[in-house]
Amino acid sequence: MKPIYLLLVFLVFSCNSKLENPTSPDEDKTAILKVMSTQEKAWNNHDLEGFMQGYWKSDSLKFYGGNGLTLGWKNTLANYKKGYPTKAQSGTLKFVINDVSQIEANNYWVMGEYHLTRDVGNANGVFIIIFKKIDGEWKIIADMSC
Repeated sequence: MKPIYLLLVFLVFSCNSKLENPTSPDEDKTAILKVMSTQEKAWNNHDLEGFMQGYWKSDSLKFYGGNGLTLGWKNTLANYKKGYPTKAQSGTLKFVINDVSQIEANNYWVMGEYHLTRDVGNANGVFIIIFKKIDGEWKIIADMSC
């Protein structure tokens, strides 16, 4: 009986040691909003590659916008570079966050608005983005902006 008990204790502790350090929903939301704040700063410096650091660097990233569905980090970056080639066209970005909700463990959606103030004409729209915690970091895995 003692060996079975020891085996059970070992299994419980070994399973728990493989779990990521759990965080509270408030901590998750704070970390997600920090990613978005970092993106705003990068965008406002016309650092599109820095802006893209908030996205999952994967061919499986999905971006859905006015030009349809774009798959992949590199393709999404290429679209941003094509659409916003100069600081005058990228302007100053301000996010307005209307909702951050947990979908399931390590997955959240963020619903909000974007506002671009630009010399070439302002642009405004709405978005819903999906964040996933990947290797301990919050990354956007899907973005629908219009």
